[in-house]
Amino acid sequence: MIEQIQRMIDWMEDHVKDFSLGELATYMGYSPYYCSFTFHRVTGISIRRYILLRRLYLSTIDLANHKRIIDVAIDYNYSSQEAYSRAFKTVFGVNPREYQLNKMPVQSFAKLTIQKGEEWWGLNIARKMEVVQLQNAKSELFDKDVLNILNGQAMYEEFTEKKLMGDSDYAPFNEAMCINTATSQVFDEAFIQTRAGGHQDSVENYKKKVIDPLDKLFHKRHTYIVLWFGEDMFCQMNLFTILAYLEQSGYAGKVFLNSFREDEFIVSQTELKLGHYASVYNDVLVNHVRPSVELLPVMYQAIELYFELQKENNAVVKYIANHKDVPVSELVKRLFKLFPTIGYGDTQYIALIHKTR
Repeated sequence: MIEQIQRMIDWMEDHVKDFSLGELATYMGYSPYYCSFTFHRVTGISIRRYILLRRLYLSTIDLANHKRIIDVAIDYNYSSQEAYSRAFKTVFGVNPREYQLNKMPVQSFAKLTIQKGEEWWGLNIARKMEVVQLQNAKSELFDKDVLNILNGQAMYEEFTEKKLMGDSDYAPFNEAMCINTATSQVFDEAFIQTRAGGHQDSVENYKKKVIDPLDKLFHKRHTYIVLWFGEDMFCQMNLFTILAYLEQSGYAGKVFLNSFREDEFIVSQTELKLGHYASVYNDVLVNHVRPSVELLPVMYQAIELYFELQKENNAVVKYIANHKDVPVSELVKRLFKLFPTIGYGDTQYIALIHKTR
């Protein structure tokens, strides 16, 4: 079945602009219902939703190349520019014109690849090349008065070992803010106790894993802080937490977000203006309500996905429930592939699997 679904995906990629379920069914030799049912069962997303997201994401490339919005709408088979703009804003949180003028980062929706045997050896080379380009564009972010906060220990170890950001400082944020309860004041004693309890860990262990590695953030002044967070929901919730702390602590320097997708280390750098992220953090992670302020599209998408996952019968839970016969280790691998925009680690997925089963 995996091979059949991959054939569907490959065909849809070649016909994404003029997709027809009937033509896909004819190509595959199955009924439209069978194609829809099996695709959803294996991937956890409907064909209609997959095509919508691929079309809209691919259209951002044309917008970035200054193609007229009406031409993009027609090219991607929308009935009107207004219909295209409505769909674009629903997914990305901004309209096509705003995106085109400001080139704001959006969450990628890459072509699904579910076949086995993929190779990832080129990722380290990609990281190095991307960092070199960043240094050429903004060399001041590689000096000693810069702190790079990296999402997770693995990324921290890679960056520090290879000194990818020159003589600047490095600190990892080893948390998973998208799960468990959060408190309004970031990194105070109430926060530490609440988060440790949510992770079923002792306060002492939590401090060693999360708080102590951030020592340079707490006790050293930096002119610039560079935040390295992926565009998935997991990373963006962590990002809101760090930004909230910077505001709460009165940080007065400049803040840059280096947003990237894990499977393709292509960095989008944006200077962030502090001022409203503490309220966004409290709205989203503490009170579970949508913020009223305007955000980068990639942040908007992450928030929508975060709220979707708060529902008891969300797409991930449904997929797990429909594959009870699959071993946990294999199921985790599938979830990584099928839901890349979530960004959960194996710990979060294993806990969710046991809870669902």
